[in-house]
Amino acid sequence: QVQLAESGGGLVQAGGSLRLSCAASGRTFSNYCMAWFRQAPGKEREFVAVIGWRGDITVYADSVKGRFTISRDNAKNTVYLQMNSLKPEDTAVYYCAAAGSTFTSPRLYDYWGQGTQVTVSS
Repeated sequence: QVQLAESGGGLVQAGGSLRLSCAASGRTFSNYCMAWFRQAPGKEREFVAVIGWRGDITVYADSVKGRFTISRDNAKNTVYLQMNSLKPEDTAVYYCAAAGSTFTSPRLYDYWGQGTQVTVSS
């Protein structure tokens, strides 16, 4: 089992920045690829970004490419999502997830955090 806990969400104005963190415990963190997903009210959960277990592979959704950066610190068992130039359409609950590969489908992820709310005002 891997337990995941997100933090760092909040309310920010459009154009602002936030950094989300996801702390992992349980099984060896460095064995897992880590991803961020988001879900807005009335919408399906969507892929945001994923990072390989060594941090050398990253994949981003087109909607966040160039604005968001995913990173990880295996010594701290933590994955981060730096979000810059935020837009109102980025408003959602953000979830971190763990899996054995750099999947982009939420169905393929084994472990999930509880989510953290990000609200971007216009």
